[in-house]
Amino acid sequence: MGRSYAGILGPLAFGVVVARSLWEGSSVEATLKAAPLALFAFAAIGYAIGLVGEKTIVGAVETEFHAKLQAEESAETVATTETNTTGGADQPN
Repeated sequence: MGRSYAGILGPLAFGVVVARSLWEGSSVEATLKAAPLALFAFAAIGYAIGLVGEKTIVGAVETEFHAKLQAEESAETVATTETNTTGGADQPN
């Protein structure tokens, strides 16, 4: 996810700087200095945001998975305990 965000935000920033430079009539030298800096800066920011987002999502999914797994194990334990204490359904009365 971090690489995806970096791959989107970096080129987007590069394009915005180039477009702004064209709009303002800036020199080519100034544009060629600012655009790559923006590309790498925003790619780094996008990568960091993507990593934080990925860890947040993975953590939430793992927490939900473990909660459901624990609930199922608790239900199995209760069912097994009830079967053992009642003598099971197959035993005659």
